[in-house]
Amino acid sequence: MTGLPDATSISSAAEFYAQALAIEIEASDRYTLLAEQMEVHNNAAVAGVFRRMAELEIQHHDEIRARAGDLLVGGKKARFSWILPDGPEVTEFEKVHYLMSPYQALEIAKRNEERAAVWFEAVAKHTADLEIKRVAEQLALEEREHVLWVEDWMKKYPPAEAGWDEDWDQPVYSE
Repeated sequence: MTGLPDATSISSAAEFYAQALAIEIEASDRYTLLAEQMEVHNNAAVAGVFRRMAELEIQHHDEIRARAGDLLVGGKKARFSWILPDGPEVTEFEKVHYLMSPYQALEIAKRNEERAAVWFEAVAKHTADLEIKRVAEQLALEEREHVLWVEDWMKKYPPAEAGWDEDWDQPVYSE
């Protein structure tokens, strides 16, 4: 899997919380942006999926901020330990199509939740700090619960049919 973290680089609880918070903020911001894009393309069903995912990520980053408490105030800037430009729970823009279905949007959300769980599990596995290990394991479990929740939500929608991305109203470009 690309974008796996270098979990061995986290050296303090403050750095861990800063990264965990950044993951959730990036995810909520990206889901919000994707929802707005889907609304522009009149794909209200997928926009609703992305809005709901953004709300869940906001709740999660609020929980992390509360857990971190004073550790997020001051201190050195965290070195982010993921390989991609964005965090492990962020949807890549090229994975989204304006004609996609709610089922496809949820497939993306599921992959995001799985990547976040893998990141937290890797941190828990490689840290020597027992507090970081405990919190990382708890956050990994929460991300795994999100995966199950998304899988249940996916059962409400049919998978995409062949040719779902055929656009019969192609834009016309003229000079």
